[in-house]
Amino acid sequence: MFARSAIGAVLALIFVYLPSPDTAAEPKAAAGRAPAQAVRTWTDSTGQYKLRAKLVDVADGNVRLEKADGRVITIALEKFSAADQKWLARFAPAAGEAASTEGEWPCWLGPSHDGKSPDKGLLQEWPSQGPPLVWKADGIGRGFSGVAVAGKMVYITGEENDRLLIFAFDMEGKKKWQLEHGKGWNDHPGSRGTPAIDGGRLYLLSDDGLLGCFDTATHRRLWVHDAKEFGGHADQWGYAESPLVLGSLVIFKPGGPNCIVALDKTSGRQVWASRGFSAGPEYSSCLPITLAKSTLIVTGTNQGLVAVNSRNGALVWANRFAAGNIANCPTPAYENGCLFWANGYGKGGICLRLAANGAASEAWTTHDMVCHHGGYVLDGGYVYGNHEGEWACLDLKSGKTMWKQRGVGKGSLCWADHMLYLFSENGGKAALAACSPQGLEIRGQFRVEGEGESWAHPVVIGGRLYLRYDTHIYCFDVKAK
Repeated sequence: MFARSAIGAVLALIFVYLPSPDTAAEPKAAAGRAPAQAVRTWTDSTGQYKLRAKLVDVADGNVRLEKADGRVITIALEKFSAADQKWLARFAPAAGEAASTEGEWPCWLGPSHDGKSPDKGLLQEWPSQGPPLVWKADGIGRGFSGVAVAGKMVYITGEENDRLLIFAFDMEGKKKWQLEHGKGWNDHPGSRGTPAIDGGRLYLLSDDGLLGCFDTATHRRLWVHDAKEFGGHADQWGYAESPLVLGSLVIFKPGGPNCIVALDKTSGRQVWASRGFSAGPEYSSCLPITLAKSTLIVTGTNQGLVAVNSRNGALVWANRFAAGNIANCPTPAYENGCLFWANGYGKGGICLRLAANGAASEAWTTHDMVCHHGGYVLDGGYVYGNHEGEWACLDLKSGKTMWKQRGVGKGSLCWADHMLYLFSENGGKAALAACSPQGLEIRGQFRVEGEGESWAHPVVIGGRLYLRYDTHIYCFDVKAK
């Protein structure tokens, strides 16, 4: 972007010739953080072009700068001068590398968007009464959202008096703050989406379609957009999606002709909207898939699966499996070239093979994983997930059914340290099972208190198991002693 070329005229609109950088005037900052209001002069790798702007952030090898007129531009890190790259390394050591998520579950389905925890050294069998309770919190309102754990805080949502509330707890279970964000939903009242935490900001899509960004330190709302602004509207059971933070973007599905929209995660400005198809948002969240030459955003809609280019929202492919189904809830899962998606109401699942260029071809379909909302995980070439009132294991390559067993009945799950954590839809029953294609071997179970249906997925992170049932949140110690 900096180099002299035929696009010099375009560059002239972005860069201006300025004196050498006045580094002595820059505010100081602690290592690892960009100084507040760091307006400085940036130089390109050729030394020909300069730009006066403020650093916004560095992610995925790209630097975002805010110009004097408030516009945010993105430039590849490698295009900066050696001095600027050194400066960025000093104040933003995360440049060019992924931010650490050790001990954190910052969003729906965890740090890798696959329902699998990076934890090791966990119990392989529970005591007869279950693992030790660390803390319990009540009064979080009705809801089905899971927890997000980041920055030594636990975040969850709930509904009270037709209001959607965000709750923040410390690691000892003490409530630190709560915020209101939008309205509840009349059909099956209860919060839906799980918050996404990134860089000290919390992103949440409300049941009625408000996407908000909040500062987790000041508890202030930084920006908000209504899905209606993009031509979307909620389906019968409201919005249930959890937003996806990917690099400098936050991505969600308002639905309609601009079905998937990407916003600048800092300013909230629209970066792109998907094109080439129109679909209702349904309830699945977006999954990023990095291939050899691109990153796809894949998600379920009421018209089936779609994949768009993460850079511009252009449609890459669409598959009409489950199009027109009563409700398509689960988020797709991906492993080693195989994309799996399953739904309830008798529909079952489909596996697509993805080529390096993003093209998709159908591998197989199944009726042995009819999954309403409880989800599934992929591990070692197998699919483990909820199948109606049972649990099932399928061979990911062929679709062969390895086993179907009752377990705790219909429910949700997550994976950690080669074990499955199962949580029943009714009655608060949790179970630990070996993750094996040989069968469902239960290695402990217990119950938590609550009423009604529980659709929140269990979360295991930092040696702790989090369960949400009704208006309660439970935290258990599952580390091996």
